[in-house]
Amino acid sequence: MAEKYPPASFLTLGRGRIVRDDWLMPKESSDVQILHVDEVEPVEVVPGIVRRRLPATEWARGWMYDFAPGTEWPEVDVHEGEERYYVVSGEFIDRGQRLGPGSYVVFAPGSTHRPRTETGARMIGISILPR
Repeated sequence: MAEKYPPASFLTLGRGRIVRDDWLMPKESSDVQILHVDEVEPVEVVPGIVRRRLPATEWARGWMYDFAPGTEWPEVDVHEGEERYYVVSGEFIDRGQRLGPGSYVVFAPGSTHRPRTETGARMIGISILPR
């Protein structure tokens, strides 16, 4: 496969610590990207909301948002392609639903929403790019 991503190894959790499983993947592999999301540079979208852009491909974009308590997305979010997000912590209120940790939301292309939080929350998501 062509060089798409920098070389990396699989990282797994083992009893509260990260274990490097280098033997699972050849060192020359370039078809995987692995990072720790908290090491990605945060960028303030608006006061109280920060984004970390995760690795993207020609098919999808990844991202993580941290919302401070009492914040709301600054505008109605319109999806060109499918969008999915997972609530990691806290609670979002989106389209009238209270979404706590473990909630997984899938929006169809053309859908809209405007998430907010009273408690503060973190979401991680994927935007599937339209073809």
